Amino acid sequence: VQLLESGGGLVQPGGSLRLSCTTSGFILSRYHMSWFRQAPGNERELVATISPGPGYTNYEDSVKGRFTISRDNAKNTLYLQMNGLKPEDTAVYYCTGNSYWGQGTQVTVSA
Repeated sequence: VQLLESGGGLVQPGGSLRLSCTTSGFILSRYHMSWFRQAPGNERELVATISPGPGYTNYEDSVKGRFTISRDNAKNTLYLQMNGLKPEDTAVYYCTGNSYWGQGTQVTVSA
């Protein structure tokens, strides 16, 4: 089983990024999949979750209306579209599912 995040980087406030999590070794659509993030000195926090099957989504309050979690079942890939980025969104972002974690991708929001 492998989860590999990509798409992080440096972006100005108000900008957008799309994170991808390419998975292998399991069928992504059969599991709850989530994005977490961890900023320096902070605990890892849940950002967004998508359910198996119909793909119901839930978001942490501070990202509602700005972030969108989705998946491409054919590509076995999870996404996090992040719009209206703020400096407080700066963190390492991790995807997780089926009890496995990716290695994380850094997102830095700064002018």
